[in-house]
Amino acid sequence: MSRGSTLTVAEKAPSRWSRLGLVSLIYSVAVIVVLLIFNRHATDYVGPDNDDVMRLVEVRDFLGGQGWFDMMQYRLGLGGGTLMHWSRFIDLPIAGLIVFFRLFLAPENAEAAALTVWPLLLVLPFMTFMGLAGRRIAGVEGMHFSLGLTALFVLTSRRFAPGSIDHDNAQLCLVALTVAMLADETYRPRNFAIAAIALAIALGIGAETTPFVAVACMVVAGLWAWDGEVFAPAARAFALTLTIAVSAAFLALVPPHLYSAVTCDNLSLGFYSMTSVGAAGLLLSALFASRLSRPWRLLVLAANGVAVFATMLAIAPQCLRDPLADLDPMLVQLWLNSVSEAQSIFTLSRHQPETLGAFYATGFLAILVCIFRMLRRERARLHAVLLALVAINWIIALVQVRGAEFSNLLAIPPLALLLAELRRISAADTEDMGAAFFYVAATLLSVPAVWAVGGTLAYNGIENGFFADPLTDADGAGNCASKEALAPIAGLDPGVVSAASNMGSPILRFTPHRVLSGPYHRDQGGMLTELHIGLAEPKEAEAFLRGAHVTLVAFCSGDPQVKEVSKLKPEGLYAQLGRGHVPSYLEPIPAAAKSDVQFFRFKPLD
Repeated sequence: MSRGSTLTVAEKAPSRWSRLGLVSLIYSVAVIVVLLIFNRHATDYVGPDNDDVMRLVEVRDFLGGQGWFDMMQYRLGLGGGTLMHWSRFIDLPIAGLIVFFRLFLAPENAEAAALTVWPLLLVLPFMTFMGLAGRRIAGVEGMHFSLGLTALFVLTSRRFAPGSIDHDNAQLCLVALTVAMLADETYRPRNFAIAAIALAIALGIGAETTPFVAVACMVVAGLWAWDGEVFAPAARAFALTLTIAVSAAFLALVPPHLYSAVTCDNLSLGFYSMTSVGAAGLLLSALFASRLSRPWRLLVLAANGVAVFATMLAIAPQCLRDPLADLDPMLVQLWLNSVSEAQSIFTLSRHQPETLGAFYATGFLAILVCIFRMLRRERARLHAVLLALVAINWIIALVQVRGAEFSNLLAIPPLALLLAELRRISAADTEDMGAAFFYVAATLLSVPAVWAVGGTLAYNGIENGFFADPLTDADGAGNCASKEALAPIAGLDPGVVSAASNMGSPILRFTPHRVLSGPYHRDQGGMLTELHIGLAEPKEAEAFLRGAHVTLVAFCSGDPQVKEVSKLKPEGLYAQLGRGHVPSYLEPIPAAAKSDVQFFRFKPLD
């Protein structure tokens, strides 16, 4: 099949069910309705993730007058606060929605409306991009398979549920847009320019997509090196647009006094310089070296790679390491090892083996399909592109499971093509039970949720896996961070609260106080201080509290970190408070009804 033939067929199909915009709208509306039904019993308008809560705190500060370039969270951590690594690219639209809804709603209701609408607004472009990718790869049938698989992805990922305002949903949209543009086998420059803009915005939003951005750029450079003049216009459009877009993102997000600073967890001079050098090298190559023979183009490509690597070594060598490599060992043991998204495949295989299929099987299946297609020379270039994009995220997932969300998403286009072909084969001979079986089996195996259910049933059995009481599966964290639980300190004069890191964001949201600890790697000082307070024997803990200028202590025996600290140091302050032994320098504050939190005023002993 020639390049672009499936697109031609899709565009000429007369049925209204071949119209991408209409079909994507129908799927999106259905998905949004289901999400709202699932969310109808929610007791809070903010998502359950700490990052959702912290994003709201950041947006409130922005609306309260904090500057565009001022990303300091002044109420988190020690002394002067904590410089956050998040992006105003996400704060701005959420803040805009809140301002809009404030025109006719009370402030809290305006927040609730904005936080409900924002993730739902992203569903339509997300579905449209994935539908476009499916149509470009496998025609109308591929579009429907892609939309169906994407709908299941949305409904099972929680990233697009009302209240989910962390940046992951926006990043997923940008990844979907990128793969839809790079799937254009006709090499239209406009599509590759759009992909460059999406990659620049993704880099500006968060560094977790940096490996994907890097591989996408290498894919485009590789296509130029392989196809030369045929691909040169697309390469020029991509390179020039990426140079302009990443420069615009850098200038829009980085304050002038930090232009020379290098950080590896957000867009800074390091990632900006590497991206700019790579894009400039590709632009010059496409302008002056496209007519060279393929071996010479590959040599030019290698030279560009050396230039990018040399730039990294000269400007940002530290970014070759894990951004969390400098975490204090205590934080690794008592915090990072408990963060679910940061678990590796080895940790999951020991503690949650039933989840392995949901995280890794679909991506691995897509990798195998791409390799098989390439070996058979079936649209090898396209499948090489898809293989690179899926594989990098699947490899990341082996180290940190958060990458599985992106690999599962990127597995959809190659699997949509497979399912479209298997359906045609099955429909051509309805008596061929083997073809029907392979079609049904492949469809089921392409859905991560099927692997999740199957893994749970296989590991826990039907009674414990499918009909288990959700209350018995809870982690026992208790009511540590609700508005009601924190009400006793909400009306007190602003002070400094020492509390477990999981309580940090809710305390910032519901009270005027500063907190020592929040679950963010840039708050190492505050997190370590809080842990030392919990681990220290009561007399030593007083010195830590005094040194950190703490005025309030919040203790929740059900918090997982508190449990771990109490178990690790039975004579420590947290363990003593858990037994009801309250030091004389802590004055109890009456707690709210049905609350698991105890509050104390810190009264230093003279």
